[in-house]
Amino acid sequence: MLYTPDQLLEKTTLFWHGHFATSAAKVDNAELMLKHNALLREHALTEFEPLVQKMSKDPAMLIWLDAAVNRKVRPNENYARELMELFCLGVGNYSENDIKEIARTFTGWEVNRRRFRFDKYQHDEGIKSFLGRSGNFGGEDAVRIVLEQPAAPRFIARKLARYFISEEPALPDKLIDAIAKQLRASDFHIGKVVRTMLASNLFFSDHVRGSMVRSPVMLGIGLLRSLEARANINVIAQGLEQLGQGVFYPPNVKGWDGGRTWINSSTLLGRANLVRRVLHQKETRFAEGTLASLAKRYDATSGRKAVAWLTALLLARPIPRSVQNTLVDVASAGIDIDKRLKNTVHAISTLPEFQLV
Repeated sequence: MLYTPDQLLEKTTLFWHGHFATSAAKVDNAELMLKHNALLREHALTEFEPLVQKMSKDPAMLIWLDAAVNRKVRPNENYARELMELFCLGVGNYSENDIKEIARTFTGWEVNRRRFRFDKYQHDEGIKSFLGRSGNFGGEDAVRIVLEQPAAPRFIARKLARYFISEEPALPDKLIDAIAKQLRASDFHIGKVVRTMLASNLFFSDHVRGSMVRSPVMLGIGLLRSLEARANINVIAQGLEQLGQGVFYPPNVKGWDGGRTWINSSTLLGRANLVRRVLHQKETRFAEGTLASLAKRYDATSGRKAVAWLTALLLARPIPRSVQNTLVDVASAGIDIDKRLKNTVHAISTLPEFQLV
């Protein structure tokens, strides 16, 4: 597995941030967004149902999807719809009537003084019928019944596989069904399934290596980790937003589309510019020192050794010999080793191979 436990937790938390997309642009409360993120982090690698149950009562989510004003006289359908369409089942696995009936189960769930509150006087106590079941169900029952649907493990399995293994080409149904089967058998234990995927032969195969476009977060944070660097977090955050992935600001309820949408003529230049800004910020430190001192530790200060070291760190796929030679020229030009190394990293960041992971 290529991730430390902390890195895996962070990567999976980012996955859920896009899955349960909630934006500070509408929530407009830093405390609620922080608690929302803490909830994603706490349950990122545990069972899925407790996460969905708690997310259904999360004040930031309730505000984001207008569920905080869900009353029995006029049920708000937003959360019920997204619970099935975006969070658990996917399009085509529910009906409009299911949405209307499930919305009734969540009536009376509101936010009061920035906390979840159940107002029993605003809750619909009538019989609800959805997804083949009937009863005086509440919101917790609705979540449980939704997750009992056969489509649920396949939907989550496909999203996890796309995020962790391969965006293009999409994995065949046979593999998705195997992941879904493990999800169901493990009571939707996300951590167990993710670890199985990351330890699989497929994950390490040439079929998927270098097949995914780095998201802005993967690009920026990956660069820092690879070079053992620390940088001005505001510079990073502004750069990620300019590249289309402002953390805490997903564009809509679907989160970020990802994949090829990260790359266009504008963002391709912007990605290289972000790398340059990070490299040349005076606050940036490489293992508590300079990039030259870091390279010296790895015996990589000469042009060819520097290129070998940096391409191994930063690229998922090999590059042509001619490109390697060009990079060696960059890494050898001038007497300032630190400047040469930074120019080489920036040159690498302009390559098509750098955009892939």
